[in-house]
Amino acid sequence: MEITGYSASILIGISLGLIGGGGSILTVPVLVYLFAVDTVLATTYSLFVVGSTSLVGSASYFKKGFIDLSTAILFGLPSIAAIFFTRHYMLPAIPEHIIYMGHFALTKSTLLMVFFALLMVFASYGMIKKDREEKITDRQPASNIWIIAQGLVVGVVTGLIGAGGGFLIIPALVKLLKLPIKTAVGTSLLIIAVNSLTGFVFSLGQNHINWSFLLPVTLIAIVGIFIGSYLSTKIDSKKLKPAFGWFVLVAGIYIIIKEILLK
Repeated sequence: MEITGYSASILIGISLGLIGGGGSILTVPVLVYLFAVDTVLATTYSLFVVGSTSLVGSASYFKKGFIDLSTAILFGLPSIAAIFFTRHYMLPAIPEHIIYMGHFALTKSTLLMVFFALLMVFASYGMIKKDREEKITDRQPASNIWIIAQGLVVGVVTGLIGAGGGFLIIPALVKLLKLPIKTAVGTSLLIIAVNSLTGFVFSLGQNHINWSFLLPVTLIAIVGIFIGSYLSTKIDSKKLKPAFGWFVLVAGIYIIIKEILLK
């Protein structure tokens, strides 16, 4: 299973490099099901893996001028505040054993994995559906209040389940702020990197970190993002995105079945 886990780790980076988002949503399932890491600890490890990988991935976009720093700050600051609140107050407030129904016990780990799986199903829809070109170009970007609100939502999601939230950030940047897709992807990677690494720092006092395990997984994912970035110059990512979306959908449904019906 560990060999499978390390192989899946490189796929996380490849997917980030190829389609610019969505790959991080695989990190927690890989850690939980292939490496047998505790769910709450897996969300902490995921923050480091996703943050480090996204930071490396954002470097090439920064060199090419495809990062909007002002948008990253406007979106990122509310996210960081939400992550701090979530990691320090919301996540610890969830009891380890929530409810018992016959032979089924709803635990904190089960709740987090089901919530994660539902987000995977939601994210898969955005990947599977065909992108339509916006023909109305004279619409004004959304107000800062909407961006701040979106940043808060992403921060809560990142804090709870350790996912970068690129499946939420990129559509927000394109549809609300009208950023070009390449700039949206680059800006999203920077926001994900800052959010995730900040969330990891916020979690250091709450978890014992096994660096001898975490660093190799992270390095493998980083190698993956270089491979994905190279492949993106050879392969049309628009054709791969729906296929990856179907994979995420199936994985999300599997997690729901496993956590609720097979317990």
